[in-house]
Amino acid sequence: MTRFLVLGYSCLALGLCVASAADEPFRPEAGKFPPVEKAHSYRGELVFVDHANRRGSIRVEGTGMFFRNDPHPFALLPYAVVRYHGAPADLRDIPLGTVLHVRAFLPPDPKISAVPVLPVDSKSKDANHNRGTGIAPAENHVLLLEDEPSHCQREGLVWKLKEVDLKNREGMIIATRDPKQGGGAKATEEKMTFDAATRIWRGRERLSIDELIAEGAWPAEGKKTLGGQSVLLGITWKPTADGIFTRFHISDIWLDDAAMQRAGKAQTETHKAFIRSRWMGASIDAVEYGKFGRATVTATLFGGMDAELYADFKKGEPAMMNAVANTLKHTHGAYGPAHMASRGSILDVTKMPGDAPLGSSGIQIRFETDLIIEGIRPGRTVRVRPGAWPRVQVPREEYLEDNLEERFPTPAIFPKY
Repeated sequence: MTRFLVLGYSCLALGLCVASAADEPFRPEAGKFPPVEKAHSYRGELVFVDHANRRGSIRVEGTGMFFRNDPHPFALLPYAVVRYHGAPADLRDIPLGTVLHVRAFLPPDPKISAVPVLPVDSKSKDANHNRGTGIAPAENHVLLLEDEPSHCQREGLVWKLKEVDLKNREGMIIATRDPKQGGGAKATEEKMTFDAATRIWRGRERLSIDELIAEGAWPAEGKKTLGGQSVLLGITWKPTADGIFTRFHISDIWLDDAAMQRAGKAQTETHKAFIRSRWMGASIDAVEYGKFGRATVTATLFGGMDAELYADFKKGEPAMMNAVANTLKHTHGAYGPAHMASRGSILDVTKMPGDAPLGSSGIQIRFETDLIIEGIRPGRTVRVRPGAWPRVQVPREEYLEDNLEERFPTPAIFPKY
């Protein structure tokens, strides 16, 4: 496979990364956004999601037989950026089976990790039973989680379809993943399966394989050269026949930019509605304490979200701020996040100069309240609601009441290492 450099790693064309000399374990510090250049990179199939606790498991692609690999637990950092269909997303938006690209670090604080803590050299150990190395990295706290089209858009890549081989509305596609602008080394061809359930998108249409056959774009049976047609692909994994242990499956084909943009817009609207109901995450930079519980709080809003959400934070507008755990669960109040939240107004909204690190929006707010709660301290994480957002109750599994160690389910669901 053709190799290219991504974030300091030597990566295969499909994103499987081989550790380099610069691949040293990195542990983020509380109150600081870690440099993405120090993240460990890997990819795999999403096989379990605990959305309320912002964690799950991925079957990580390593050097051996993919189907043998145990699901590997991961947790999202509070400021993690999740992308699906090229748009902001929550874990609950991503279907199981989706192949995801991961950038992750060691747990910031192993004592409160929501997933198992592994030896720092675990990614280099051979897992035996033909599973090879790389399938259980200790870097299981995720900064960036993105599906295939999101990864390609961020990296300026496209898939080029070379040949289709069709029988009974299923078959094989040969494709390469190349820079959109051309150039670079010649990419190695990759074989992936598809079937009648594969979704094909063109403009505002969703097409079937039968419709592509009727148009003459694909053959009814047998092989046809596709001439390097540029597309974006959604990739999953399914058990494969014929003794092939690692072959990926195409869930979606976006034939043009208009189709991909429509998918991204739909996902963006889903995410905007979600954040407005759960409040925006932020990191506390400073607290100036006054008398009788008054305080002025400076906080940086988390990044990776739609610009319309940030535009709702306006100088002089009312706002509410509540403390949250590292899972972003509200920790004060038994009747939803507004029950015990600090109320006040936004004094200033400032865009900090320069490029913001991944995870940060680069937007800082100053919030004044007449009754600050315990969890709002420098280095801690909060959620903030500007006055224009709806005031709703979150489901029971998304807040902690008085027990900050409460989890649904507990870490005991995960395997022992």
